[in-house]
Amino acid sequence: MPDNAAAGSPQAISIRGGRVIDPAANIDAVMDLHLADGAIKALGEAPAGFAPQHIIDAAGLVVCPGLVDLSARLRQPGREHKATIASETRAAAAAGITTLCCPPDTLPAVDTPAVAQLIRQLAEERGYARVLPAGALTRGLEGEHITEMAALKLAGCPVMSNADRPVRNTRVLRRALEYASTYGLGTFLHPADAYLSEGGLVHEGLVATQLGLPGIPEAAEVLGVARDLALAEQTGARVHFRGLSTARATAMLAEARARGLPVSADVAAHQLWLTEDAVAGFSADAHLIPPLRTAADRDALRAAIAAGEITAICSDHQPHEPDAKLNPFPQTEPGMSALETLLPLVLGLVREDVLDLCDALACVTAHPAAILDRPLGRLQPGAVADVCIFDPDARWVVGEDTLVSRGKNTPLRGAEMIGRVRWTLLAGRVVHEAKG
Repeated sequence: MPDNAAAGSPQAISIRGGRVIDPAANIDAVMDLHLADGAIKALGEAPAGFAPQHIIDAAGLVVCPGLVDLSARLRQPGREHKATIASETRAAAAAGITTLCCPPDTLPAVDTPAVAQLIRQLAEERGYARVLPAGALTRGLEGEHITEMAALKLAGCPVMSNADRPVRNTRVLRRALEYASTYGLGTFLHPADAYLSEGGLVHEGLVATQLGLPGIPEAAEVLGVARDLALAEQTGARVHFRGLSTARATAMLAEARARGLPVSADVAAHQLWLTEDAVAGFSADAHLIPPLRTAADRDALRAAIAAGEITAICSDHQPHEPDAKLNPFPQTEPGMSALETLLPLVLGLVREDVLDLCDALACVTAHPAAILDRPLGRLQPGAVADVCIFDPDARWVVGEDTLVSRGKNTPLRGAEMIGRVRWTLLAGRVVHEAKG
């Protein structure tokens, strides 16, 4: 691969014999897919006179839209000692992810058009995936003064967010939601009561008590959701809850959606599998925000995904350098490297009969694309040719030698994953091809 695999002109490509799944069009059939000029040209029969320059044999493989990830920290600008846009978009391509939304907590924060444009420029010059920066809801993410959201939208920010930093002042948050709504911008909110969650490290429960660690109670998320739902109803703003983790908050979301509020939510893939027990033994790799909750919470999140109340699954990728996880637990940094385990964890839900394959792929393609209000995550003729081709039965073990991301911090180290990407195409260009 060249330094930037997305560079150059897209080829005319035929992907032959794969199981094509496009949740947006309810397509699930073995057929060919034909691409040219960076777009989908046809499914099934090739267009008249179509002469592919490259043929991909996808027999026995699944062909789906490129994955869309609603939350992946790329660490650039400002934290290049952890990762870069080049390193993490390369990992995204290896994971079948063609579009990433990165939170605005870079250094400096994405609170000016200049920072947003820098991120997009770096991704275009050095990246292997499309990067959409979320604009900061407040200046410096400090929760005191709202940003120039109209200018951030023009700079390419599809949504506004305060990353994982709660806006303590409810009046400021109300004004921010009103302002975002005026410009047709959705808002990503991390629901957490600032005072209840402050200083917490893990879920407030049995494991926290056993380890003597300060906890983050369920009530912190519940109160955050309650306040934000009230403001969403008051302002009419399009609110998306970024990273739900509790059963009670999920029930509140379902009730609000039943009343017709324009609210949505996602969940990190690891929250659908891991519980607070992963923290046992002070495992710093399981130090996450929001924290891993109880088995009952995990099961409720799965049920909400199955019922269509939570519509998107993301990686919540947070790569760290090794030293960030080597201190005593309270001094370690939260987050896990999660791009490359996103698809296998989603496929695991299919094996456990939580979702069928089409619905599972919708949670990482068409649904997150709709939340971002972008015409992505589909394979219809005329759509951009973002394609993921994966082997649903390939087995691999998570480890330092199998993760492309610079961040190797994951509580899934040593776990066997089922499902691996063979090819990824971004706007008709091959940005990843598995070896062997």
